[in-house]
This record gives sequence, C-alpha cells and structure tokens, in this order.
Amino acid sequence: MKIERKDIDDLTFKLTVEIDKADAQEKKSKALKEYRRKADLKGFRKGMVPMSIIEKMYGVSALAESVNTLISDSLNSYIKEQKLNLLGEPVPDEEGQPEIDWSKDEKFTFKFDLATAPKVEVDVTKSDKVPVYNVAIAEADKKEYKEGILKQFGKLVPSDEVHDEDFLIVDLQQGDKKIEGTYISMKTLEDKPSRKKMLGLKAGDKVELNVVKAFPNETDRAALLKVKKEELENSDPKFEVTVKEVKKFQEAEQNQDLYDRVFGKGVVKDEKDFEKKVEERLGVEYKQESDLQFRKDAIDYLLKKADIKLPEEFLKKWLYRINEGKFTMEQIEKDFDLFLKDFRWQMIRESIIKSHKLEVGKDAIMEEAKNLARYRFAMYGINDVPEEQLNNFAGSLLSDEKESRNVYEKAEEGIVLDYVRKNATLGERKISIKELRNLNQAGK
Repeated sequence: MKIERKDIDDLTFKLTVEIDKADAQEKKSKALKEYRRKADLKGFRKGMVPMSIIEKMYGVSALAESVNTLISDSLNSYIKEQKLNLLGEPVPDEEGQPEIDWSKDEKFTFKFDLATAPKVEVDVTKSDKVPVYNVAIAEADKKEYKEGILKQFGKLVPSDEVHDEDFLIVDLQQGDKKIEGTYISMKTLEDKPSRKKMLGLKAGDKVELNVVKAFPNETDRAALLKVKKEELENSDPKFEVTVKEVKKFQEAEQNQDLYDRVFGKGVVKDEKDFEKKVEERLGVEYKQESDLQFRKDAIDYLLKKADIKLPEEFLKKWLYRINEGKFTMEQIEKDFDLFLKDFRWQMIRESIIKSHKLEVGKDAIMEEAKNLARYRFAMYGINDVPEEQLNNFAGSLLSDEKESRNVYEKAEEGIVLDYVRKNATLGERKISIKELRNLNQAGK
C-alpha cells in the first residue's frame, strides 16, 4: 500500500492511493466469516454454509468493503501524520479514477482531490474603522408607530355600502354553478371598470363581473372561486355577484382595553404611559436596526481585510458530493457566492476566537437562545413575554440539535462582534430610521 501526492496549486492537491489485493485479505476473510455466520440457505444449517459457496456469493463484495476500509484508514493516517488542516473532506477524482476489475486486479488504485485551509491572519486594532449608527427618535416616528398599533389591533365592522378598501362576502352564480360565501377585497380588485361596478353596492345588490379581468392574479382568482390554480383554465369568466355583507376596517380605539392587549394588563394606564412604552419599543427596534447594519459593515470590512483565497472548484465538488444529489451543480453555482461569504466569515470568527482565546460561554449561548425566543414570540405579536416563559422556550430550542447549532453560531458571532466594537475605531453617524432601513435593505 502506498500514497503519492501531487500538488495542483497552493491549496489543492491530488492523492493516489494504491492498495495490494493481498493487503485486504485479512479484512476480507473476517468479512466472509461474518457473511457465513449470518447466511441462511436451504439445505444448510444457519452459519454452516461452506466457505466456498460464501466466497462465490459474497467474495467481490467482501473484497470491495475491505479495500474501502483500508483506503479510509490510510487517508486518515496520512492526514494525521502530515498534520493537514483540510477544507471539507477528500473528494474522489471521478475523471481520473482508473477502471477496477474486482475479480482480476491484484492492485487497486484510487485518486482523490483534497484542499488545505488557507492561513487566516486577521486582527482588529484602532486603525480599523467601522461605522455605528445613532438613530434619534422623531415625533413622526412615534406617530407612525402608534398608528401601526391601532391598525394592528383594528377589526372589520359592517359598512352600509362598498368603498375603496372594503371587504365583501359574496355569492357567485354561473348557471347551475354557485359559489357561496366567498370573499372579495377591494384592495386586490385591480381592473378599474370592475372597481367602478362594485363601488357603492349594498348588501343584496347584484352585478355581473368578469373575474379574469377583475382578478388577473391567478392566486387571488383561485381563492375567490375556491379552486386550485390549475383548475382555472378554460372556465367561463363571467359570474353574477350577489353582495351578502360589506365590511370596512376600523382602527382600534386608544383605551385601556387596547393598552392591556398590547402591553399586558395594567402595564400602561394612560396616554403618558403609552407614549413612554412606544418610545421604549422604538428604542429597542432602532437599536436592532443599528446593530444589524453594524454587523453587515463589520463583516464586509473584515472579509475585505482578510482577503481569504479559497479553492472554489474543489469546494463546489465537495458541496455537490456531501449533499448526495439534493442539489444540482447549477443550484450550487447559483448560491455559491453567498456560501463563500459565509464560509470566509466563519473562518475569520474562528481565527479571532482562537488567537485571542475568547470563549463562547453558557451565559452567551442562553442569552442568544432567549433573543431567538423573543423574536419568535414577536412574530405572533407577543412582545412582553415573562422571563420564565422565555427561559423555558430558550431551553427547548437548545435541546434541539439543529436549533442549538444555530444558536451557538449566533453567540459566537456576537462574541466576535463585541471584540470588534471594543478594539476598532467606531465612527458614529447620525441617521434617520428611513435612511438606516434603506441601508439594511441595500445590503440584503
């Protein structure tokens, strides 16, 4: 058995592994004995099938398994002995791989592509400049936020007739075909002549409507007709519409009931408390927006400073192989730039943590899990979550392997970004929330 190395460039190389058939004989014999122990053939007691028959039935499979085991062991030993810091794993060189005849060959040759990880040497000092954004809370922002709350907790109420943004419950009739109790939102009714027909209608009124013209969006039209999108073709578009109910959206009233629903019972008692809570929430949201932009700026800065060269063609082959056919090479190519950015950022994080002996402690991981829990609750409009409930939800996240890994990576990232904040020169910039959001959007 021997291994030969051929360097391709600074990071990639090929290994040729040659295995003698005789080298695999001991492992093959053990494998055949295991096959014999489990063999259950008619005419023989279990485990007593003659070895000559076992050899004929399983000899090639046992040899292939044994050779593959030797290859894996020899590669691992070589990597360990040479103290190689690899990117990914060895990838079989399918184009350079010679044909193998397991029955006749006395030697077996296998070729692999490998890549070593580049050295990452990046540090952060006061000569490095990263901007931070300071957003002042304006009266217009508070007004917009309050209006958003009133809309969020608003409701539909009866309306006398159809107006521009109303909602209708209607029956549709087309000969013997009837669709009862379906919904029309005037916001999605794009065709101007159709809108004109509907405006001013009252409950009980009838009108003919061409649903294809009125609802060119197939998803909206399929929902209206209560069918699947593929069932829309070749159907008559003209229906008689009978208005059953007209509803309009009404914003919530600013009162104690609203305060209790939004902030929790008794937390806010008057307009002054409401203003204070709104300002607090805006402060939190603005900080999150500012932190998000700092993250993007810091990552972009460090990626440019580190300038990490990667063996891109090797990585594409490796990604294709480890995903076992889940993605085509075209799909991998499509998202490859994003993968490279994430991969380089991971290498930078690991380098900074290792060189400065930073620790991702349990407290940091738990806090990140609670941040994720807060975000999940906020998606359902729940903002003031009791600490005990947060802790319980965070604990359940950490008990899940995939969630726990994501939380750890976010905590690791937080440790590194804190290091950047402490050691770089932070250029404070005053900015409006609109400008900051535009920056965040542009960076996506």
